[in-house]
Order: sequence, then structure tokens, then C-alpha cells
Amino acid sequence: MKVFKFGGASVNSIDRVKNLASIVDENSDSNLVIIISAMGKTTNALEKVAEAFYAGKKEEALQLFHAIKQQHLNNCKYLLVTKFNACVAQMADFFTEVEWLLHDKPVRDFDYYYDQIVCLGELLSTCIISHYLNESGISNVWLDVRDSIRTDNNFRDATVDWTSTSEKITRQVSDIFSANFKIIITQGYIGATEDNESTTLGREGSDYSAAIFANILNAESLTIWKDVEGVMNADPKSYPNAVLIDELNYTEVIEMAYYGAQVIHPKTIKPLQNKSIPLFVKCFLNSSLPGTIIHEKKTKGLPPIIVMKSDQVLIELKTQDFSFIGDEPIIKLYSLFKHLHIKPNLIQTAAISVFVCLDNRPDKIEQLALTAGELFDVQVEKGLSLLTIRHYNDTILNELSEGKSKVLKQQSEETVQVLFK
Repeated sequence: MKVFKFGGASVNSIDRVKNLASIVDENSDSNLVIIISAMGKTTNALEKVAEAFYAGKKEEALQLFHAIKQQHLNNCKYLLVTKFNACVAQMADFFTEVEWLLHDKPVRDFDYYYDQIVCLGELLSTCIISHYLNESGISNVWLDVRDSIRTDNNFRDATVDWTSTSEKITRQVSDIFSANFKIIITQGYIGATEDNESTTLGREGSDYSAAIFANILNAESLTIWKDVEGVMNADPKSYPNAVLIDELNYTEVIEMAYYGAQVIHPKTIKPLQNKSIPLFVKCFLNSSLPGTIIHEKKTKGLPPIIVMKSDQVLIELKTQDFSFIGDEPIIKLYSLFKHLHIKPNLIQTAAISVFVCLDNRPDKIEQLALTAGELFDVQVEKGLSLLTIRHYNDTILNELSEGKSKVLKQQSEETVQVLFK
């Protein structure tokens, strides 16, 4: 049994949905669990719906949602004939889930509403693709992953309850395969609480969803299908000279993910590593290309790996009495990170200050600054970019730093990070 994961770019047009069907058909000789993301930029569009709704702009939220709804109905029209009515009827239930919420007023935290709205993207895409595959003669069963992946209620970055999730996935998948179906279509990125409230696993969490299924089902392999040849040493959209890395080990990919490389979700690797399941990253535009294999073997001779994160915020926390930064302030600060579910991208300690670099999440930044203000003098600087280079050399560092104003630098034998204005 194999697990496949297709991202949003692989299903962002009619032609690409048809291409997905070809790849599935080519691999239909073995049992497949296929995890699919929302189509194209649907998640971004749904985020705008959530933001408008929470800001009290009900009519704007409904208009934005109507556009998303129409787009998916149009996709149905162009892809389906015999399964059209069944697909539209199933999607109508999903539309109702969100429309019912949008006619109400927010009384809970933003993150809760975000998850209830944004989860729709994956439900719609998998619904359409499952019906299209069935109509094309590729028999499959659609599975609502909210009945499979059980999480806590930490909305927007939920933690998986592995015990409950393992029991559910094992039973559900076994029942489907026992009924002589070989292909399961389900969603990435989302789950649900014990109270059946939708949750998400963090942005780009579909990779993690695929790893959860692969781990629990002891899959032969996991393949993530992307619009690049495989894992590159930099984002080819920003760095035209980026090169393909044929082979990586789990540890290297965890390091890349930790520093913000978008190719693999940070939580993806550990479930695979625990069971020595190889991960293939392949190109859905040309499935014959070898791609990248990620496994537990050591790899040598890696090129410099470049990660650039924009929209960064630097918070300087200075002791109020000019005393040295010691154990107690640091313990309190990390306790605050845990409480606010904040994951710094860089931390640097000076004599009386701590510098923390974070993604710009305005709600989290404000909470951190206000709460930390009870312990420290706080200064916030926004609009920064964080460059990370693993396996760096002076040439590449100087080339990527030229003409830029440095705010902070942190360097080890393997990795250098520079924060720029």
C-alpha cells in the first residue's frame, strides 16, 4: 500500500485534475491512499472570507464565499457529466456548513472560525476529484478525514491524538480495502475534535496528513507530487539557479523544514522516520522524472541550501532593571511562547536583552508584546526578511547579503542566519 499526496498546484486547473487522474491510473496496480489539498489558491481566498466575517463585514464575507462557491461549481461543470448531480449535491452540504456560520456573529476566537471556514477547500477539491475519477473509470472511495484524524482544540495548529486517530484510520481503511476498493481519496491539512469541530494542522499541513496515514498504515512509501523536479536547494521562483537534490536523509530535511523551507511540512518527517518509510518528492508535470528520495541513509556533498522568509518581526526584550538575562526571565519567556503557541524562527541572547524573530502573526505578536511587557521593556520591528543558508560558504553568503542592511546574524559551522531590513 502506498500513500500519495497532491498539493494545490497539482489540481489548480481542469487539465491538471486530468493529469492527476493519469498519474493515479498509472499507479493503480497497488492500494492507494491519496491525500489532496485545496485547489490552487482556494485556502487564501477562504482566509479572506474568515477575516471579513470576523471583522463584522458579513456581506463582504458572503460575496467572497459566493465567488469560491461558483468557481468550484464551474469546475464540476467542466469535469463531470454522469456524476455532476451527485457531486453538486455533496458540495451543497459543505457550502451549507460555512453559510450557516457566516450568517451568525462571531462569539469565539478568530482561530476557531478560521478552521471552520478554511477546511472547506480540501473537502470541495476531494469531492470533485473523487467523482471525476469514478466517472473516468478509476473506482475510489471518498473519506471525510474529519472522521479519521482526531485532534485537540488548538485551532489553526492542532495536535493529533495518535491513539484515537490510529484506531479510526486502521479500521476505516481496512473496511474499504476489504470491500475490494483499491483507492481512497481524502483530505490533507484538516481534522476534528472530539466535539466534531473542524481543526487544521498548520499551513501546508497536507504533507503531515499524508505522513500520518503512511505511519499508521505502515505504507510502503509516501510520494508527494509537486510542480518542481524534486527537492531543490532553493525556491526556483526566487533563485533561477536552484539545483535538484537527488537524495536527502530525514535529519537534513527536518533541519530544512525547521528553518522554513516550504518543500516539506516540518511535522512530516518524524512519523516516516519512526517506521523507516521512504519519502519520494516527484514532479506531477512529468511523472517519469526520478525526483528526490528521502530516507535514513547518510548523504554527502550537499549544495548550499537557501531559505528566505519574508514578513518577519523582530522583538527585542530588555530587562527593566538592566540586570543580566538569566534563567528566570528565559524560563518565563519560553513559558509565554508555549502559552501563546509561538514558534520563534531565531532567538539570540545578549547581556540584558533577548532578540526573538517571528513570522508576522499580528494577533500573536500583540499578545506576546503586551504580556512580555510585564517582565521586559519591549521593542518591535516589522517588515524584515530572514535568510538561512545551510552548508554555506563565504561566496554564497556575500552574494545573498550584498547591498542589504543587516539587523541580526547568527552563525554555526553548518548554518548561518541573517535578518535584513
